[in-house]
Amino acid sequence: MSRPAKHSVTLRGHRTSISLEPEFWSAFRDIARRRSLSTNALVSVVDEGRDPDTGLASAIRVYVLKSALSAD
Repeated sequence: MSRPAKHSVTLRGHRTSISLEPEFWSAFRDIARRRSLSTNALVSVVDEGRDPDTGLASAIRVYVLKSALSAD
């Protein structure tokens, strides 16, 4: 697995950076495409559904994992 890469997204009107490994970014973008959403829109979906004690990057990793598991 590669080192995390930072990407800027807009969340609730504010720019923020999220660090994820390239493999997670790729999978996350694929999920967004399949759902006909922009990456920013899917980040918002994950953000709205996460526990306040869970970091956004962690929530995205879990979201990607659950999406992969549900596809089996």
